[in-house]
Amino acid sequence: MPNSSRSGVFGSRGGTVTVIEQPVLRNYMRKAKVVFWIVLVAGTLLSASILSSRWQPILALLAGALGSLVIAAIAASIVAAWPVIRVIWWWLPELSLTSGLITGWFELASHTDLAVRLVSVAALVGVPAAVGPVRRYLIALAWCQVSRHRIRTCFNEFIITNRTGSLPLILGAIPTPAGERLWVFLRPGLSLAILQQHLDKLAAGCWATTVTATQASPGNAALVRVDIKRRDPLTGTIESPLKAVFGSVIPVRKPAPDPVPVNLDLTDVEPSDVISPPRSGTANGNRPKWPDVPARRDPAPTTAEADDLADWI
Repeated sequence: MPNSSRSGVFGSRGGTVTVIEQPVLRNYMRKAKVVFWIVLVAGTLLSASILSSRWQPILALLAGALGSLVIAAIAASIVAAWPVIRVIWWWLPELSLTSGLITGWFELASHTDLAVRLVSVAALVGVPAAVGPVRRYLIALAWCQVSRHRIRTCFNEFIITNRTGSLPLILGAIPTPAGERLWVFLRPGLSLAILQQHLDKLAAGCWATTVTATQASPGNAALVRVDIKRRDPLTGTIESPLKAVFGSVIPVRKPAPDPVPVNLDLTDVEPSDVISPPRSGTANGNRPKWPDVPARRDPAPTTAEADDLADWI
């Protein structure tokens, strides 16, 4: 890309703004030439073989060459402009928002006066800022765009490992309760293992707490999901909606009773207060002796019982 010179407040100064690296441009220009010749030759032969059944071979060859020349030029232009298309993709949300604001302002200016325009702008800015859910959602979307650019900066600074220096393609980002989630398509030379070695640097570069990277597709190792965590959504207290539905019907949990004291050392209780005195009629606390009772003897069996018993012996 061309260099740019600009003058500062205290004098002129020169600088270079590099949007696309020179190795990347040369690599895609070489790819564009290869694509041009492949499409031209293959398209010419294929078109000539199809048209030769109706036209003369020379006319069919010329017609196929002309048609293939147009297709090859379009394909080569797309390949050569791919780095520029990537840059436009990176800045597409900002470009779309800016274009929409400018177009809307000019449309209002052509159909309304200044007072209506100011009221419209105040309503467009004030209403989302006053409504809490809308404001938080817009802030989350803004952080998604910030994370996209910060991830790209991190790739540009310390994760590029391929020979040409082309950056991974950042597909999109959505807000999550903990932060943002991005999908990244890795270029040749990068892998999920290499990306996981730099998670702490990614967290610092994205102004986040932690960053995790996992494979997003079981059939494609190049598609990676990056989760940027800025806060812990489980720290807050969430009120149950059942309380408003049932009201006082919900029983209140009773507190647990205090534990019963055991093994207390009561200094104000004498041992004689808790030891029972000896029973009456005993001497020296000994139990009295009871008279012996003769052992019980079963009566002798009768003659009939003896006969019955003899039958079984």
